[in-house]
Amino acid sequence: MPIKAVFADIDQTLYSHKTNSVPSSAVKAVEEMQAKGIKFFLCSGRNSYLIRKSGVYDYIKPDGIVTMNGAQAIINGENIYLHPIPPEVVDALIKFAKRLRFGLTLIEEKEGHINMIDERVISAHEKYGTRFPQPRTFPDHYDRVVYQAIAYCDAFDESLFLPHLKECKTARWDEFAVYIMPKDCDKSKGVEAVMKHLGYSLDEALCIGDDANDLEMISKAGIGVAMGNGSADLKKAAKYVTGDVDENGFAQAMSKFGLI
Repeated sequence: MPIKAVFADIDQTLYSHKTNSVPSSAVKAVEEMQAKGIKFFLCSGRNSYLIRKSGVYDYIKPDGIVTMNGAQAIINGENIYLHPIPPEVVDALIKFAKRLRFGLTLIEEKEGHINMIDERVISAHEKYGTRFPQPRTFPDHYDRVVYQAIAYCDAFDESLFLPHLKECKTARWDEFAVYIMPKDCDKSKGVEAVMKHLGYSLDEALCIGDDANDLEMISKAGIGVAMGNGSADLKKAAKYVTGDVDENGFAQAMSKFGLI
């Protein structure tokens, strides 16, 4: 089926951490697709605030965004889809973070907070050029709506708490950082919500990404593309593996499928 919308991850897919910019070839590709009537959406693990702070809007003007690994979808400034983490899961996470002594970020719709900053937190944020959330002491019961969490721990600590988090899953994006989300929430759910809102099917979407949290949308879209700098598992699931982010990989993929 003809592609009606493109969904792109930001970090190391559309936005290069080597140059701290979006390649000019990608900018031109997005503009050309939009001129043809193909919708373009950013699809990120970040919330809307962090997407704005990334600087990607200096280069790209998307038709909407899917945030927090599919927990929220926004078109024309309006929420069309929301999927929060159950409050009891958030409370359990806080207890494990205190017992195992790891950094924990709780991400809300427009802000986020972290319980502590240590070397693991600093290392992960330095790699991605992001600032720390505002520190806050978490009470045993968190009375705010949380859509995503990040635990700054290794795989061993993850194996200790994950079995106790009812209906949750993780997606690791750094040696010491892992996303935590409901099992029935991922980027593909946000993509599907957008496509349904527009009157299209998933078969009419092209999704492109580079890491573990892109796996579901890559697998379920009509066309799934993995970046050349992407993970091995993502490349196995993709219909096509394009070039690296710094080698015009995004534009190469759009050209491959006749969108530009």
